[in-house]
Amino acid sequence: MKEEARKTNPEEEEPEEITSEKKQIMWRYYVVTLLLGAMILNISFLIFKIAFREKEKWNEVVERHKIPDQLVKPDRGNIYSSDGKLMVTNVPRYYLYMDFQADGFVADTFLRSRSGLDSLALCLSKKLKNRTVKGYRDHLLRGMRSQSREYPVYEGRVSYADLKEIKQFPFLRRGRNVSGFYEKEVIQRQRFYGSLASRTIGDIYNEKETGGLPKGKTGLELQYDSLLRGQYGTKSTIRIGKHWTNIWEEPVPGMDIVTTIDLQIQDFTEKALIEKLRSIDAETGVAMVMEVRTGEIKAISNIERIRPGVYVETNTRNYALTDQLEPGSTFKIPSVMVALEDKVCTPDDVLDVGNGIYRYENRNIVDHNADKGGYHQITLAQAIWYSSNIGVAKTILKGYHNNPKKFTDGLSRIGMDADLHVYGAGRPRIRTQKDPRWSKLTLPWMSFGYEVQIPPIQMLAFYNAIANDGKMIRPVFTKEIRQDGKTVDRFSTEVIRSSICSRETLDIIREMLVNVVEKGTGRMVHSDAVAIAGKTGTAQIATGGGYQSHQVTFCGYFPADDPAYSCIVVIRRPRVGTPSAGAMSGGVFKTIAEKIHSEQTRIDLRSMDDDSMKVALPEVKNGEAKALTSLLNELDIEMEPRRLKSGYVTAERRTNDRRMELKAVSLKENTVPNVVGMGARDAIYLLEKSGLRVSMSGRGQVVFQSLASGQRVNRGQTVSIVLRN
Repeated sequence: MKEEARKTNPEEEEPEEITSEKKQIMWRYYVVTLLLGAMILNISFLIFKIAFREKEKWNEVVERHKIPDQLVKPDRGNIYSSDGKLMVTNVPRYYLYMDFQADGFVADTFLRSRSGLDSLALCLSKKLKNRTVKGYRDHLLRGMRSQSREYPVYEGRVSYADLKEIKQFPFLRRGRNVSGFYEKEVIQRQRFYGSLASRTIGDIYNEKETGGLPKGKTGLELQYDSLLRGQYGTKSTIRIGKHWTNIWEEPVPGMDIVTTIDLQIQDFTEKALIEKLRSIDAETGVAMVMEVRTGEIKAISNIERIRPGVYVETNTRNYALTDQLEPGSTFKIPSVMVALEDKVCTPDDVLDVGNGIYRYENRNIVDHNADKGGYHQITLAQAIWYSSNIGVAKTILKGYHNNPKKFTDGLSRIGMDADLHVYGAGRPRIRTQKDPRWSKLTLPWMSFGYEVQIPPIQMLAFYNAIANDGKMIRPVFTKEIRQDGKTVDRFSTEVIRSSICSRETLDIIREMLVNVVEKGTGRMVHSDAVAIAGKTGTAQIATGGGYQSHQVTFCGYFPADDPAYSCIVVIRRPRVGTPSAGAMSGGVFKTIAEKIHSEQTRIDLRSMDDDSMKVALPEVKNGEAKALTSLLNELDIEMEPRRLKSGYVTAERRTNDRRMELKAVSLKENTVPNVVGMGARDAIYLLEKSGLRVSMSGRGQVVFQSLASGQRVNRGQTVSIVLRN
């Protein structure tokens, strides 16, 4: 039966041939596994040997086949206005040199050929205009005789467009090896809005001064230098076999700074200040505008006279932040605020100021109207309206004669010596009894703004707190820091004092400031367009132990009933007219306030009639040919030529004609395209297609590109474009 079972289940026993075949397969598997294992062990051994035992040997081989690393400079970050307008960016400029030992340079050819020295001197003189033809001839001859390898052709710097033109001058067009002519690129910071806020924005040292990347020298350029500067990249060239390969470590571009400056307000402020300084022949002037709720500085001007009738933004000191001068009568407001808080007076207290001269400790305290007989009896509120030195001094003496420390502590309590955390700002100097110069005269003189030194930015922050319902906030000049268009840091409002005084005192002070303009020394600041509140201040300037000339100030806010902006204007050493804070500094304040108010007043344009000067043809952006021709056809505007191949074109209106003339835009490989006149989409597409990074500001169509068209594209380079409507 067992034998029969075996016969009926033949699959239970494998044929001998199959068993043999399996054994062969397994044997091959083991052999292959052993071989692979041996190879892995061998490779591991070789890796270990190369990485550790022969490391130095192979590093030497690499170095022999490698060109030393070249540093690749990063683009310095841009600086923008509060609404995104590009204020400062990088623009390449070039120094021009001659190498009179160049391999192909032949002196006889340079001196005697028709396209040699004489022709070159003529072209350079016409182009650069800093020497006569003979002057350039002599200059180049001196260089040739000196055999200099780095002889400056021109002491200044030229643009890329000028460089391209100069390279085509006689003799220079033969190329560097024959002519010896070459250039060195440096980065120059270009300001698109001239001197507007230039002292606050600051300046940089260039590469010649620093030996590398440009560094911040003053202002925001210095404050944020470490962020704006960026980080070097490297370019390594290594030989692999018969070929050289470039290995790039991209530079990290500098971050961008978005300031709080409003270019329109800045323009109003600077023009109003310069106009007044010129009319009164003053030495210097400062004006600042601050947004009440945020603390953002919307405008800041530091103007000085460089010669009679000529005023420019100063490049030496930021007077608005650093000046530590006696403020004069603007200090009467903090003095009276302390007294009101300490309940030593009320605004209705009657003060006898007599004929305008008050004898105290053998010194006269004088009111500005003493020559007219003085004010006699007035209230404390009127003493502020009319800026009576005697009235304020008597109030402070009554309350603090026996305890001056209580007064100086009160000034500190309301924030007059608070640290505003403003980069580069001077600190207030408020004298105390510990000061060896303290005398019996110090307390009354402090009350009306002498024997204290308060920078304009500090006084502005104090008056801004009055406008801001008693909350003192830090003045700020920077809104955001950006990297590649993305915000990496945003500066929020920082509170210095949550309340400088009680609500009752604040209401009294605010009413006083309104009446200074409506009834007192600030009547000339009154405006029918916008309600203004503020305080005048006239102080003699201490010089060499005495007092000489004057400083006039107006500090306040507007609109008085719903404050949006605070402002301070300080003018020093006027030489035309009688020093008057209301007429001089107050006049500038009034102009600024009215212009800001008018610009921010909205009118419904739909209710206005059509402009009689409107043009028949609209402005058309340059761009992609197909889209542009489609648009013109839709608007039924004739164009020449009628048909265009695909590509990019410029569109120009023909004079006295209803036709558009279209021209093809030249697009060469590895060169910067001309995108001026294009919209953002087309401009960014073409520039990025060329291998450039794009930094954009504004809206509308491109009006400026930082890299000239036709310039060769450098890997990793950033081009800035500005768009305007």
